[in-house]
Amino acid sequence: MSTPFPFTAVVGQDDLRLALLLNAVSPAVGGVLVRGEKGTAKSTAVRALSALLPEVSVVPGCRFSCDPVAPDPACPDGPHEPGPGAERPARMVELPVGASEDRLVGALDIERALAEGVKAFEPGLLADAHRGILYVDEVNLLHDHLVDLLLDAAAMGASYVEREGVSVRHAARFLLVGTMNPEEGELRPQLLDRFGLTVEVAASREPDQRVEVVRRRLAYDDDPAGFAARWAGEEAAVRQRIVAARELLPSVRLGDGALRQIAATCAAFEVDGMRADIVMARTATALAAWAGRTEVLAEDVRQAALLALPHRRRRNPFDAPGLDEDKLDETLEEFGGSDDEDPDPDPGPDGPGGGGGQPPSEGPEGGDTGARPEAGEEAGESGEPQTSGGGAGEQQPARAAEPFRTKALSVPGVGEGAAGRRSRARTEQGRTTGSRRPRGTLSKLHLAATVQAAAPHQRARGRSGRGLVVRRDDLRQAVREGHESNLVLFVVDASGSMAARQRMSSVKGAVLSLLLDAYQRRDKVGLVTFRGSAAEVALPPTSSVDAAAVRLESLPTGGRTPLAAGLLRAHDVLRVERLRDSARRPLVVVVTDGRATGGPEPVALAGRAARLFAADGVASVVVDCESGPVRLGLAGRLAAELGGSAVTLDELRADAIAGLVRDVQGTSRRAA
Repeated sequence: MSTPFPFTAVVGQDDLRLALLLNAVSPAVGGVLVRGEKGTAKSTAVRALSALLPEVSVVPGCRFSCDPVAPDPACPDGPHEPGPGAERPARMVELPVGASEDRLVGALDIERALAEGVKAFEPGLLADAHRGILYVDEVNLLHDHLVDLLLDAAAMGASYVEREGVSVRHAARFLLVGTMNPEEGELRPQLLDRFGLTVEVAASREPDQRVEVVRRRLAYDDDPAGFAARWAGEEAAVRQRIVAARELLPSVRLGDGALRQIAATCAAFEVDGMRADIVMARTATALAAWAGRTEVLAEDVRQAALLALPHRRRRNPFDAPGLDEDKLDETLEEFGGSDDEDPDPDPGPDGPGGGGGQPPSEGPEGGDTGARPEAGEEAGESGEPQTSGGGAGEQQPARAAEPFRTKALSVPGVGEGAAGRRSRARTEQGRTTGSRRPRGTLSKLHLAATVQAAAPHQRARGRSGRGLVVRRDDLRQAVREGHESNLVLFVVDASGSMAARQRMSSVKGAVLSLLLDAYQRRDKVGLVTFRGSAAEVALPPTSSVDAAAVRLESLPTGGRTPLAAGLLRAHDVLRVERLRDSARRPLVVVVTDGRATGGPEPVALAGRAARLFAADGVASVVVDCESGPVRLGLAGRLAAELGGSAVTLDELRADAIAGLVRDVQGTSRRAA
């Protein structure tokens, strides 16, 4: 087993380390979601935490890590007789993004259950993680049904497996830690709320601190064991402090004054539900214990708010997580004070608030980790003037109009893409539509089909008892129909003919509305724009819908209309994506007035490019942005070449748009 990087050797990232340590002190806090750019020690810090956790005492031979002092009465390996326990290190179990449901919750031996009537249960990762850490890297890429199972187990402290009338339950209490890169997509808001704390991390912009990061990493790579030995003293000190804080935790007093501050803060920031209040109370208590105090102070409440509230304030995927610290301070001051609060309490070993309790090995964090420089850089890139092709000069980016709700758009037919909420597909979840022989491991048994396959052979197999004699060849896999996610590729005309400020604002509002719908349905999105003399991929296909919104907001306009170049670039994007993920079906949304200018025979060239989509059977719709009393109908001609249909900008805002697009796509597929 490789030597992990020491937790205390992680440079900076004070909020990340503090959030992890607070959960180690009090697992009831509810886990940590770590958001940040790649290469910021997210995974390193999480994996290093397991070495700091105290050993756990387990019942010898129990696959579910029961505590010998208070074993689970419903343990599948029980009942357990009283006796001494065995000490072992706390586990850190990693859940792969591509794991199956059976791997997560465990699986029943269906063949033995049918033939012998026994509960032959193989524990999953939830059982392995009991009384330890369950770590999900790239949790935002985990399939929704697995996230639901995971968070249900974390909330209830138990895992339930129900298969064909056979039920198994076992304890599953663990510290849940997820890491994610927001550029690759967001978690749904209701799932964000299930994580107790959240931390935003970013690489330091301070050169000295970056030098120290590189120095320590190189030293660790050269000699992992030697490097870990040099930090053994600091690791032991933090480990002992966790034990002491756990012992002190039941004695920590959360006074009425602190409770009023917690309630007032949650109300002031308009968070939904009561979970935020409870998490803040538990976090503030853990902060006091970590600092060696038995009284919760205002500093603890403030720090708890900074960790527990930012991700609970998001109302849609385009809202950046964060907290107005001035408003927070005003609220705490207004509702601060308590009749029985000690005016000069013991500040604990690290001063007021505990100071995060981090080893003072590298000094303060450099730079503001809450800054979002990448967003500004994107705006700067897209705001650079282009001098291509004659025509109208570049306009300043118009703000998007208020988004509106759209009905579901769907690709016709039945696909086999990634799980989502848009188009019909054969999936592991959903309603049962038939059966087939299993290909590999059986995951969803079709009981009736299995019995029907085994019944004719019972006499030949010498059946004499009550059990049904079942062979592996009799087993039938349930074929289920659910929904898949799709690739929604926007092809947006940003030329001078679209530059009328009011019209471009409406166009951006319409695209933003469709982006919101794509977020809710777990789609990938891409953005191709064309103007001047060329087209560009403003955003390659990604699950980060908010990144698409940022690019859309900063989209400038002006120049000629290279419609053919835009279509050809979009076709190339789809070709590459088809090689990466052949199961994900695309939907192309072309936003244009249909004009084509610049270069030889621009209209004919655009028609030939459009016919490539029709030949491939790609579902498409053209949003006609032409305005004025005299209309040329060019967008309608383009839609005919694509094998789809056109809808005006006004019709896009109507409730009937979803039905229209479905009709368009159905026509497109039938024509193909």
